[in-house]
Amino acid sequence: MSNRYIGQPMKRLEDGKLVQGRGQYLADLQADNLLYLALVRSPYAHARVISIDTSEAQNLPGVVATMTSSDLPELYAPASIPRDAQGAFHPLLARERVRYVGEPVVAILAASEAQALDAAQQVFVEYEPLPAYLEPQQARQAPPIHPHLQSNLALERKTVVGEIAQAFAQAHQVVRARLVQQRVAPSAMEPRGILASWDGIREALTVWSSTQMPHDLRSAIAEKLGLAENQVRVITPDVGGAFGAKINVYPEEILVAYLAKHLGRSVRWVEGRGESFSATIHGRAQVAELEMAFDAEGKILGLRGQVVADLGAYALETTLGNAPGTILMLQGPYEVPAVELALQAVYTNATPTGAYRGAGRPEATYYLERLMDMGARALGLDPAEIRRKNFIQGPFPYKTRTGAKYDSGAYAEVLQKLLEVSRYPELRAEQAQAQSQGRRVGIGLCSYVEITGYGWDTGGVRINPDGSAVIFTGTSPHGQGTQNAFVQIVAERLGLEPERIRVVQGDTLAVPYGMGTAGSRTLSVGGSAVLKASEEVRTKMQKIAAHLLEAAPEDIDLLEHGWGVRGTDKSVSLEQILGVAFNPRKLPPDMEPGLEGHASFALKDANYPFGAHLAMVEVDPETGLVQILRYIAVDDCGTVVNPLLFEGQQHGGIAQGIGQALYEGVVYDGEGQNLTASFLEYALPKADQIPWMEPHRHQTPSPTNPLGVKGVGEAGAIAATPAVVNAVLDALGVAHLDMPLTPEKVWRATRL
Repeated sequence: MSNRYIGQPMKRLEDGKLVQGRGQYLADLQADNLLYLALVRSPYAHARVISIDTSEAQNLPGVVATMTSSDLPELYAPASIPRDAQGAFHPLLARERVRYVGEPVVAILAASEAQALDAAQQVFVEYEPLPAYLEPQQARQAPPIHPHLQSNLALERKTVVGEIAQAFAQAHQVVRARLVQQRVAPSAMEPRGILASWDGIREALTVWSSTQMPHDLRSAIAEKLGLAENQVRVITPDVGGAFGAKINVYPEEILVAYLAKHLGRSVRWVEGRGESFSATIHGRAQVAELEMAFDAEGKILGLRGQVVADLGAYALETTLGNAPGTILMLQGPYEVPAVELALQAVYTNATPTGAYRGAGRPEATYYLERLMDMGARALGLDPAEIRRKNFIQGPFPYKTRTGAKYDSGAYAEVLQKLLEVSRYPELRAEQAQAQSQGRRVGIGLCSYVEITGYGWDTGGVRINPDGSAVIFTGTSPHGQGTQNAFVQIVAERLGLEPERIRVVQGDTLAVPYGMGTAGSRTLSVGGSAVLKASEEVRTKMQKIAAHLLEAAPEDIDLLEHGWGVRGTDKSVSLEQILGVAFNPRKLPPDMEPGLEGHASFALKDANYPFGAHLAMVEVDPETGLVQILRYIAVDDCGTVVNPLLFEGQQHGGIAQGIGQALYEGVVYDGEGQNLTASFLEYALPKADQIPWMEPHRHQTPSPTNPLGVKGVGEAGAIAATPAVVNAVLDALGVAHLDMPLTPEKVWRATRL
């Protein structure tokens, strides 16, 4: 039996309840003796808090408590701070100063959500405004917004490898650009939320949260509240998207847990959409000034420049990780003999930034792919040709100049497949014909490599006496459909029917350890742990079958409907194996009853997916509107367990990449007010603005894990942005425009 389930396009198992409205999200949850939390947030980007008057709010019906930082212990949200960085930790409620619009200042607890929100309107805070520094270039020169720090420069690094001065001295052509990766809002379907309930009898706290990382949240709450981890249980209900933004443990989560324990009541907070635009992290937010040197044939000689990252006002768990990830991936799929790259990460008076679908890799790919197109234009080369000339050929594993270790790659092959399935020469001929008719048609390419997977995780498999099974995993889903992948792995290895397998995840009591879902790690790490656990069960089933068939375990094979002796017609059914597995008197000697396996898997090295995308667009010169005529993607993420899940991730990522390229961007005014704090102003793409996609795949297995898989969750968001931007600029015939390429910006470019 081979690939009965792995590699098959099985429909998503969890979708039935969701499309029927039977999902249970955080806002659907209730509890006994429940209090609702509302937060008074700062209207200033930078100010001293002079006084807070909550007297009117406290006298309103239903209000149970009002709290400021002076009513709380000095607690901060956790943050990951590198040794060479300056840390600025986020307090639960503002202490003396506020540092961005939306920072929480006062907590209101009431018997209903409406009463809490009404009371928040009756809190009066006096502020002394201070200068706000919104741009990192400006903030670098400004006084520290955190007085305990020496400056607003949180992190500074430099990477120099190879003879960079010689590379540029010998260059036939040098292209230079200032490239902006604008702030974007993750905009998950479901904003954040948390409900915490304290059990005074058991002295235990149960927390429901729309987090990506339930075990990390358990650890953080236990540490901050002085509890043992066995006193805290975290459960994730259905989670309506996250895109990296829900990796962090936010101040509101620690605050709700503290209030529940302190008051001995259940407390719930659900983020409003307006709050989400200012209180949930933003993504991207970088500016790069880079130059690339080429020889006369179009071969890259060197890359140098600087990346400046806007961290926002505080460091959360993912804030300081994005920019170093950009530098790590700035070689991309190309041979670059010499690099000199500087990094500066700066605190500003804006919403903190953090991981958002791709987390550093979209930025690196965008910078590289813009420079490659600029180089092609300057040298008179086709964009496909200049890429082919520079691809890494191996051998693999391949160590890049920027410090990454690529596990496997076939970059030229993937681009060639893209050119073939798109009929690239015909597309160029169509473009030329359209341009001869006065139409603005452009074609953009992107070749990328990214990094996925990290850490370790746990997996468990249990078969019950009736033949049903349960999978346990330390990963935690928020819309990816990973249940299918786990089920397909177990069904493949154990010969079970997928419909009879259930997945348990997102509960720290049921699954004691895990590292959650982030960085496209679920299948390579969590799936490998589940595979190892299923192999433990498989070994036991083989031994029982061998015992019944009087054969050696190594001669037992899994058949279509049972287990048999290789080369014979002797076999036993699953039911026969179950009849022995749970009866100690029938078991082979020294075998324990039951069919259960538990395992962990540690990923020693990351894996590096790659691919090539093509966008063909037409620009309307009268309106500046961009229409995407075709979008073709070829992604290589190793072994594909479920093609439907693979394509679903391609679709979602590409849609988000298109959104950043053409529509999305967080905009602040000079005072630090977010001018795009609702979907009236923040332009998420609509369904009719997303083209019909043509997804393809190429498979180069990864040697880093037993499944041979790599992550696919972020590929589309990495590749689509430069592919679309390159296409629009090709149509316009201009060197560069910063994103988003809004109709007004494009229209003005047509008038140049």
